[in-house]
Amino acid sequence: MENKTIIEITNLSKEINGTKILKNINLNIISGKTYGIIGRNGSGKSMLFKAICGLINPSDGKVKVFDDIIKNGNFPKYTGVIIEHPGFLPQYSAFKNLKILASINNIVDDNAIKNIISLVGLDPNDTKSVKKFSLGMIQRLGIAQALMERPKLLILDEPMNGLDEEGVKLIRKILLKLKNESVTLLLASHNSIDIDELCDYVYKMENGALSELKI
Repeated sequence: MENKTIIEITNLSKEINGTKILKNINLNIISGKTYGIIGRNGSGKSMLFKAICGLINPSDGKVKVFDDIIKNGNFPKYTGVIIEHPGFLPQYSAFKNLKILASINNIVDDNAIKNIISLVGLDPNDTKSVKKFSLGMIQRLGIAQALMERPKLLILDEPMNGLDEEGVKLIRKILLKLKNESVTLLLASHNSIDIDELCDYVYKMENGALSELKI
């Protein structure tokens, strides 16, 4: 998959209630590289990620991921995602939540689930319900969910949200390791260190329009 285009976005636009949220976006994502997208809140970053994941239908243009056209809610294969705030069933533990999600594709076992929970700094044997988790613990669990099935493509919308300094360092270390393993990363972050340390290419989203920055 070296140097293969795995996301191809062509003339993508999204209009809601007469307002253009995404404006004629063209973007090719190459396998094994890390792409950073910066921009203010409300600039369109999350909406772009939702379009890539099939969570919204474009008003115009098309999105292809791993050669599949993404539309009508079909989620791209080989992909792990965090967009906005991770959502879990509050009455269940971290392990039970991930086990329920894992049962959809049924490609990871209990051991793998526990290992990924440990990797992000949580206790896989903790029976505490997720509703008692801090914001940072929820974020760690969201990252574990995104990583759980060993995706080839990882789409992360502000992955460091709510994390303390130790958590930020841990997640950054995990992402650097994935980058070295040629996982393709698409990352929106307000943190300039994340962008500087992780990204091969950086784009700016402004009022729904995307432009590449030179780094």
